[in-house]
Amino acid sequence: MNHFLKEWKDPAILLTSIGIASIGDFVYLVAINIIVYQLTHSAAAVAGLWMIGPLTNMVTKFWTGSFIDYRSKRKIMMITYVIRALFICFIPFAPNMVVTYSILVILSVAKAFFTPASTTYITMVIPKEKRKRFNSIRSFASSGAVIIGPAIGGTLILVLSVEVTLWINALFFVVAALLLACLSEKESIQKDAIPRLRLAQVVRDFTVVQKFIKNNMYVSLIYVGYIFIMIFSFAMDAQEVVFTQQVIGLSEMDYSLLISITGIGSIVGAFLLSFLSNKLSLRVMIGTGITMWSIGYVIYSFSWSFASIVTGFIIIGFFNVFLNAGIATFYQNNVPVEVMGRVTSIYQLIQSAGQVVFILAIGIIADIVSLRYTIVTLAIAMLIASTAFLYFLLKPSKHVYFEE
Repeated sequence: MNHFLKEWKDPAILLTSIGIASIGDFVYLVAINIIVYQLTHSAAAVAGLWMIGPLTNMVTKFWTGSFIDYRSKRKIMMITYVIRALFICFIPFAPNMVVTYSILVILSVAKAFFTPASTTYITMVIPKEKRKRFNSIRSFASSGAVIIGPAIGGTLILVLSVEVTLWINALFFVVAALLLACLSEKESIQKDAIPRLRLAQVVRDFTVVQKFIKNNMYVSLIYVGYIFIMIFSFAMDAQEVVFTQQVIGLSEMDYSLLISITGIGSIVGAFLLSFLSNKLSLRVMIGTGITMWSIGYVIYSFSWSFASIVTGFIIIGFFNVFLNAGIATFYQNNVPVEVMGRVTSIYQLIQSAGQVVFILAIGIIADIVSLRYTIVTLAIAMLIASTAFLYFLLKPSKHVYFEE
């Protein structure tokens, strides 16, 4: 028992830190949507919140990996948490939308640094044989945050105010940073050896990423395939409120209930996965996850009632955790930590560019044709892409990439 506690001490602290920050993300999401709507009374301004992350990534991801790979990942995570806490506190004092959006861009830049740094640090802290279990439990924590975060945010806004909610929200990120401070440094950084962040260095690092992709074509194919399929879901999610209320005819109360039920589906899936992860292979987790996830979106796209759309959303929520935990483990096992920051940043740059293009295209097409046909087409295309993905995933000759 003591041996088990000792082995899982650092992973447990890391999970708690990430889980608290995830809850903070959802509390923030509820509050910022309300603040932007109160300031503008514009649905378009609220929808614009979807674009800040991808657009910021397109500007920053060219060079974030070059910064991250040569510096302490733990310290970068801690600093980004503190920056997010600080600027979330500033939001209530913003006099207009220009200042508000400027703060949101800064928060998005902090997150652009956090994601590649956290991916690399998790890989350093968690041994290969424990990664699948860790990622499964992390999926459980993230799924719980989907329910707990908005519930906390909504309650605090009702009892106190949006402004006080944001100040309390900042504390979540401070606590997450303090927990990271309890963890050990997993790398030896020599300050003299850190190259200056210049254009020439960024270009050299691009060459390193290009070389990795060339020498690891199968790993790149699987991960880029996953990103491509994720973009389909992101484009559909961006139209989710309009589709459920205008096309299917759900009320705002129905929609809120729908999101809660989806979250419960995710929690149940993640809870089961946290126990079953050691009995399931990575291929089964990824293959089952991506197939059923796509089928869930097809059911959603053809839905005509609350019951039918709930069915689709429960399937999406339940199997999403299998897919994400499987892909995260596959990625950590096949990308060396020495280049993980740079490789992750470039992959996220590709993902963000695809998200921006898809969201704009779907918005235009939905006005020309109809939103129903647009969502149905996207869902079917996603299912076809998932079938092609399965073909490459299950190639017998590639089993070595899925060894644990």
